[in-house]
Amino acid sequence: MDADATLDPQQLDRVVVPVVDDTADLVIGRRSPVTAAPFPWQLRLANRELCRRVLRRTGLMLGDLGPIRAARREALLGLRLRDRRSGYPAETVVRAADAGWRIVEVGVDYLPRRGRSKVTGSPVGAWRAVRDMSAAQRAPIETSAGRP
Repeated sequence: MDADATLDPQQLDRVVVPVVDDTADLVIGRRSPVTAAPFPWQLRLANRELCRRVLRRTGLMLGDLGPIRAARREALLGLRLRDRRSGYPAETVVRAADAGWRIVEVGVDYLPRRGRSKVTGSPVGAWRAVRDMSAAQRAPIETSAGRP
């Protein structure tokens, strides 16, 4: 999960429990803003477009490519993720879907950020995130990881 205070660590159990209970292989926290402040227009637009691209690429309908997620460590390492920038969330979902993982969303509160965001603080930052995530979705399938 991101460490910018937009997510409440006390809600981690919502994301982790389906993995522990073996009802999901990858759980993504779908952010629900508690106020309008944490979700500026450029973030909402970028997130909507990225979810549309994930749907087109994988058939998986998501409402968010949020920064809070859970999966088993060894299985996640088996996906051989490469992106270390903004593409990581999309690459994780695409590679997990390609590997046949059970992917679900759960609701989590999205709180006002502390400090300035280098990604969502400007339209240019949002554009960079979309660019990185789009590139991660187009990457060739290299995973040897089947369903965990």
